[in-house]
Amino acid sequence: MSGPGFTVRPAGVADLGAVVDLVVEVAGEGRWIGTEQVDRAQRHDHLRAALADPLRGVFVAVAGATVIGQIGMTLQPYGVADMGMLVEASWRGRGVGSALLGAGIDWARGAGAHKVALQVWPHNESAMALYRKFGFVDEGRLRRHYKRRNGDLWDAVPMGLILADEQPATDG
Repeated sequence: MSGPGFTVRPAGVADLGAVVDLVVEVAGEGRWIGTEQVDRAQRHDHLRAALADPLRGVFVAVAGATVIGQIGMTLQPYGVADMGMLVEASWRGRGVGSALLGAGIDWARGAGAHKVALQVWPHNESAMALYRKFGFVDEGRLRRHYKRRNGDLWDAVPMGLILADEQPATDG
């Protein structure tokens, strides 16, 4: 997958340092991801393990040799792929999130997931609009759920995308 000026591909070991740098950068903004402080060595080890795990998909968006975005998917034993994504500030609104999300959803389907799930801050309206564009729906609200470093309690909106509508289910 690609877009104007960038390409999305599976992450490799050579990308780990740049991905960790990007996580540090976006975490430093304090508004878009749950992570506020990053232990670089621990994050590097976590990502390295993810690359070797067939139940995890990790993709990067690159502009030239620069990592500008990342999405991670983890297939849970119950068939749901949990997702997290981030995009470098100057690349937001330019199709990077869409391309990453498309790659992640394709991976989840291929891995046998029946659903993709995520949580997003309610103030992140652009991310919520992107997820809705791909068919995700709000699944409630976690009130005062996450304690931030400054002591504030933030809500989160769980969202989900059903991949297996044809499978039998109970709704109740």
